[in-house]
Amino acid sequence: MDLKPNRLLSLDFMRGLIMVLLALESTSLYRRLTVQAEGTFLHGVMLQFEHHEWHGLRFWDLIQPGFMFIAGTALAYSLSKQYQNGLSWGQSLIKALKRSGWLFFWGVLDYAVRENGLSFELWDVLTQLSFTLLIAFLIYRWSALSQLLVSIGFLLLTEILYRYTHISGFDQPFTDQKNFGNYMDLILMNKINLGGWVAINCLPTAAHTIWGMMAGKILLNSRLVSGKLKTLVIAGICCLLSGYVLDVADITPIIKKIATSSFVLVSGGWCLLMLAFLYWWIDVLDHKSYLSFFLIIGMNSIFIYLFFEIVGARWFNGYVFAVTGGLMELVSIPGHISELISCLCIFALEWGLCYFLYKKRIFFRA
Repeated sequence: MDLKPNRLLSLDFMRGLIMVLLALESTSLYRRLTVQAEGTFLHGVMLQFEHHEWHGLRFWDLIQPGFMFIAGTALAYSLSKQYQNGLSWGQSLIKALKRSGWLFFWGVLDYAVRENGLSFELWDVLTQLSFTLLIAFLIYRWSALSQLLVSIGFLLLTEILYRYTHISGFDQPFTDQKNFGNYMDLILMNKINLGGWVAINCLPTAAHTIWGMMAGKILLNSRLVSGKLKTLVIAGICCLLSGYVLDVADITPIIKKIATSSFVLVSGGWCLLMLAFLYWWIDVLDHKSYLSFFLIIGMNSIFIYLFFEIVGARWFNGYVFAVTGGLMELVSIPGHISELISCLCIFALEWGLCYFLYKKRIFFRA
């Protein structure tokens, strides 16, 4: 695979892995496997590919934090390259504003088209990323201590808003449908998400993007590899311990849907440890074989995300299911196996689309 030697392949792989997992989820593969595993030990495993209902943490709850974290890491590499090429802060600001504007637009569009008309919603990860990336850009040149304090400030602000605003009907900070985040959704969108998600998650999850950006700056540093890894690992362990202590001590529960500070700390800790491990395994030990499968889909992450969210969910998936299901019915393949094959066919076609774009050197950037 033709890649520039100075690319951080661990970052490219992590982004690609997340997009592969999201693309497979969009085909309904996990949901169908969960149903088929009912009554077996595999059912508990497959539940890890669903968001926790409220208080708790599953593997799937780490996907969005990982997405926002690596966006921050990529930002650090992008800004470093821009400044090396002589771009001024003002020129970089214009690029950052355009990127955030497009992310906000696509995030709103993702949820806008409904069967009963148009809808204005701010729960998509892209709308949140449009805010967190801009914050990370604005503090990029600050000291590491200042950046850390800003991220902690967002977590403290979230705690204060949820605990001390005392708005009638929305004064139970960690109760679904009765918290400050739900109230803000009424103000911003005149509706509340029945699933418990809130738009102001962009405040606490700004820490994910800031920490990702800080991790990128650490990896860009010319210091010894051992020093970089030690910093990332220690930071990750500190985040994990802080978040789990807040939860176990019954101070702040781990709740992904409203991005409590304990959740942000724990998920951020796992992201730091994952990046440290992948950096050590791929970039330091030079294990770079067989990465292409993930890198190809990761290089067009925004495009494929919008494709399976908009085109896939509204037309493509159903069309492929009808074709593959009909063909497999002709050869008497059992329905439960036919469903899984159809899901994998959808994913294969989406990956093939990314491969076509890669070969044509077409890369969609926000």
